[in-house]
Amino acid sequence: MAGLGGLRNVVRQELVARQLDEQIAGRFPVGQRLRVLDVGMGQGTQALRLARGGHAVTGLESDAGMLATAREALAIEPAGIRERVRLIEGDGLETGVHFLPGSFDVVLCHGVLMYVSEPDAFLAGLARMLAPGGLLSLLVRNADTLALRPGLNGDWAGSLGAFDTDTYTNRLGLRVRADRLDALTSTMAGIAAPLHAWYGVRVFTDGAADGAEPPTGDELEQLLTAEDRAGRTEPYRRVAALLHLFGVRG
Repeated sequence: MAGLGGLRNVVRQELVARQLDEQIAGRFPVGQRLRVLDVGMGQGTQALRLARGGHAVTGLESDAGMLATAREALAIEPAGIRERVRLIEGDGLETGVHFLPGSFDVVLCHGVLMYVSEPDAFLAGLARMLAPGGLLSLLVRNADTLALRPGLNGDWAGSLGAFDTDTYTNRLGLRVRADRLDALTSTMAGIAAPLHAWYGVRVFTDGAADGAEPPTGDELEQLLTAEDRAGRTEPYRRVAALLHLFGVRG
């Protein structure tokens, strides 16, 4: 929670928002009120933003502390926004318990897949929640760039060890799994939500220190514009720390 206002999180949340808005605008009529499910919503940044945009949002979160933070943030929103948000304590593996198949137009799963031991089954469950033509938004750690961060920091042993693995220790100190674009493309095709578009997130700023503060004003906008362009441009997007993938339910 202490890092929410830091540079790395600001870049992540802003780029994810821009990319998500772009894909929603390209798939749904302007002004349509969408049914959104945010699985593992954390503090609720994207859920609240979409609710402010007029959408009906259900947030599913298993961490009681994160859920409490999201509820606090929701409590200070205007009544009209509060009415559009439903928060549920639960695990992403339990979507079939809470919801009927086809209940949502958009399903978000951001920064969650790395903690899931059986990702294919997990993603299949999320896809079942989508109505035909619905949008699946996945944000994952890019396994093809695990050697980059330690290498840029001069940790040569760590960099060499990262070439042949898809696991890493994240900044919370947890050993988790990263994912590869090719493998996820295959998985998404197999769950009837084939890859429609993808972006990179944090090409330039992933190595920033945990406590690094974002710049302000024009400098921040220039930084975000550079990250946004890199995240949609070859070859830069392939070396991003995070991959943002969109699948469309057939």
